[in-house]
Amino acid sequence: MNRAKILEQIQRNVERLSAANLPEYKYIPLHQKPSPSITSLREIMRLLRTVIFPGFFGTEQEAKHGSIQYYTGVYLEQIYDLLHEQIYNGLCFEVERCCDSKEHASEIAIAFINKIPHIKYLLSTDVKAILDGDPAAKSPSEIIFCYPAIHAILYQRVAHELLKLEVPVIPRIITEMAHSDTGIDIHPGASIGEYFSIDHGTGVVIGQTTIIGNHVRLYQGVTLGAKNFTLDEEGLPMDIPRHPIIEDYVTIYSNASILGRITIGRGSVIGGNIWLTNSVPPNSKVLQTRAVEDK
Repeated sequence: MNRAKILEQIQRNVERLSAANLPEYKYIPLHQKPSPSITSLREIMRLLRTVIFPGFFGTEQEAKHGSIQYYTGVYLEQIYDLLHEQIYNGLCFEVERCCDSKEHASEIAIAFINKIPHIKYLLSTDVKAILDGDPAAKSPSEIIFCYPAIHAILYQRVAHELLKLEVPVIPRIITEMAHSDTGIDIHPGASIGEYFSIDHGTGVVIGQTTIIGNHVRLYQGVTLGAKNFTLDEEGLPMDIPRHPIIEDYVTIYSNASILGRITIGRGSVIGGNIWLTNSVPPNSKVLQTRAVEDK
């Protein structure tokens, strides 16, 4: 095929792919507003990780005792500038006009900066929980460097604070980054207490309205999900509480599925491969003792 015919066919497809409101593309809207940048959000998370875990992920110069405070200030300023822009784009993403959003984005960005010490505190408890519960972990440093759970929990705790500040779309992008990196899928809306640990982690799913207390441990493949959805008058799913409440000091072993707005009482142990749709009282043990055979 000669070049002229190739270009003619390419142009024909350009016109179809660029056209708005074609019936065959009715579920793909034309988006012409400012949008968050994945590249910038990844840089924000890189800087946050460096600030929260000083001396681990920066350069050798940054790790020196007299340099940490200086570089922390530099990085916080960079985080603010990048986040200000991304929050502005996120606010524009959700509305028709965003001309008044610059100042609002600035206020949200600095409010988030003020949350970073609390995020660091929570992550310090998560590192301790993993260290206490995993004989294979030799030090907090090993956990910070190597464990995918800390990566995923860091991203979720950051995203959760942004969601509480009513930042659109960006929290979901951040947790999906961690999902892609680790195989751990935690919605930014999930509320997670102190000393939270995930052992191994691959395949863990935690839904939007999940509430997790303090000192909770999950193993790989655990699902804290919805049993079903309540539909509105138009037949669309309603955004109402539909995921489990996990109270303090609960352990849930691998591949357990805890579904619906049920409560797992304080101090309970849920065994592996359990399908649970009813609440259990405190200090319960729910175990699978034998295989169920078809008759």
